[in-house]
Amino acid sequence: MKTITTLRGIAATGRGLIAVRAEAQPKKPDSIEALATAFEAFKKVHTDSLDEIKAGKTDVVTADKLGKIEADLDRLQATVEAVNLRASLGGGDDNEQPRDPEYSGQFHAYFKGSEPSAKMTELRAAATKTDGEGGFLAPIEWDRSISKRQKIISPMRQNSSVITISGAGFKKVYSDGIVGSGWVGETAARPQTTTPGLTSLGFTIGEIYANPAASQGLLDDAEIDVEAWLADEVSLEFDKQEGVAFLSGDGSNKPDGVLTYVTGGTNAAKHPYGAILALASGAAAAVTADALFDLQADLPAEFLPNAKFFMNRAAQAAFRKLKTSDGAYLWQPSLALGVPPTLAGEPVVDMPGMANVAAGNIAALYGDMVETYQVVDRTGVRVLRDPYTAKPFVLFYTTKRVGGGVKNPTAMRALKIGA
Repeated sequence: MKTITTLRGIAATGRGLIAVRAEAQPKKPDSIEALATAFEAFKKVHTDSLDEIKAGKTDVVTADKLGKIEADLDRLQATVEAVNLRASLGGGDDNEQPRDPEYSGQFHAYFKGSEPSAKMTELRAAATKTDGEGGFLAPIEWDRSISKRQKIISPMRQNSSVITISGAGFKKVYSDGIVGSGWVGETAARPQTTTPGLTSLGFTIGEIYANPAASQGLLDDAEIDVEAWLADEVSLEFDKQEGVAFLSGDGSNKPDGVLTYVTGGTNAAKHPYGAILALASGAAAAVTADALFDLQADLPAEFLPNAKFFMNRAAQAAFRKLKTSDGAYLWQPSLALGVPPTLAGEPVVDMPGMANVAAGNIAALYGDMVETYQVVDRTGVRVLRDPYTAKPFVLFYTTKRVGGGVKNPTAMRALKIGA
């Protein structure tokens, strides 16, 4: 089994590195059959539970059994999804730029403590003119490695539109679509008609950072692949911060989150095309099957081919219990590698930062996230080696500028829990 060496800085004696551990990538699912079996068991026990409620009695044993089966379903489903994602992202890109062995070698030597080369200093000087950032640009393949790891663990990056810019900011221009016209006779005058208006929308760019530490002795002894370790540490920390920002960021030195554009949100009036429309769940503190069908019916037809549901696992547990009028369950697990779970026939994306099913919460999004949300990466991850602040440990202050915001609110709908 392939493993990734992962190191953690411990703060007990300073923010240094005192341990090495091997972290295995997700194992292959126990079996697709096990997931199918668990779902069949869930349906039977859930039906028994409903029958007990209708009969005016509840059985603690049945409720406990149902909870254990649901936990097993979640575990199996998460494992299958992890394997699916790694398989889809495991291949190389034929359009990737070639490796730069010279700069990569210089960058690796810089990790160990060598003085920066003239080429590295040259690149930093060029970058500083626009970014005001003193760190050295990471090699192309190392930068790409961080981006790939982020995509593996970030559902927003997996499903959103992502672009890389080289300037200080990014703006998109929108037309209001108002074009005047009219019917005229063959020889009648044709007065000037109204011209559509243009509005620009800026996407906030913020800076995200990580600051892992390693002992100089460990770096000198070359016991680990420093670049692999740092890429792992940085991608995990960047994803944790991005995950919150892409969903609910307030735009202050960070992206504007997609949920802030929902009707009633802080950015509901920001976009020229209006807010992301919110539909009620149909119950004060629960979800209903009718609400899911309303979401699907309300989304414009051009966005249906790539539409998905976005919710956390706790919300999935609530949706999992919904049935059609003929008793069929609306939620179906992924019973084959490469096939996601579905809800009312549409793929479901696990989005950990989404709210649980509770009164007033936005418990689910439904639509085409690629058309809805724009992630903006500013070119280049930068690393500043700091051997002075936490001696005898070396800090690797790593930064990346990233922004984001909604580019088309009409491509998404929100489900708000309420009658």
